[in-house]
Amino acid sequence: MNDTLLKLLQSVDTPTVCNAIEVAQGQRGFDQFTRGTMLCSDPHGGAIVGYARTAKIAALAPPTEAPDVIKARRMDYYKHMSEGPSSRVAVIEDVDFPNAIGAFWGEINTTVHKGLGVSGALTNGVMRDLGDLPDGFPVVAGSIGPSHGFVHVREIGTPVTVFGLKVSVGDLIHSDRHGAVVIPPDVISALEHAIKKLLETEKFVLGPARAEGFDFERFVEAWSAFERART
Repeated sequence: MNDTLLKLLQSVDTPTVCNAIEVAQGQRGFDQFTRGTMLCSDPHGGAIVGYARTAKIAALAPPTEAPDVIKARRMDYYKHMSEGPSSRVAVIEDVDFPNAIGAFWGEINTTVHKGLGVSGALTNGVMRDLGDLPDGFPVVAGSIGPSHGFVHVREIGTPVTVFGLKVSVGDLIHSDRHGAVVIPPDVISALEHAIKKLLETEKFVLGPARAEGFDFERFVEAWSAFERART
């Protein structure tokens, strides 16, 4: 992913990327996206774009391993988050889901991740400290809660599942208040053109629909132009 594509992806929403992937693939049926309603800490803060750094956490019950093991794994976790491509997204599966109670994503942890160069977080778990999270670090989460519970890291760098979306380390993520998608590697080279084509062809319908005097006849004309432009 070059800088031009990165900036373009940061400027559009996740539904646009979802549609553009299908444009690039030349067919409908793309299914690498989250299912269900998620919550965003900053709905107007723009998209989270980057390569996944994954982990699994739990918080309902205290860890059964020795404290020094848990502490060492926590430091290994932060080292993992600090490494990899310059554009990184933390993708964290809370294994307690759908009964997650531990807010891993609060003011301190988000600030630390931002300082380490991570651009945002995607999780099926809990966030808190809304209003105190750092600017420029959106969190897309499964729920909001007040407590961290017994939150601890279980696994680092393993494949995870967040709201039905399977994510592995290195997957290219696009996420916002709508949820998230994994961008298939084979469409990356065509994605910039696909997004621009999608935005241009949408104007064939959106322009007339927003104009005075729009009616069914003008809709038919606009839709015909839209379909011609897509092929």
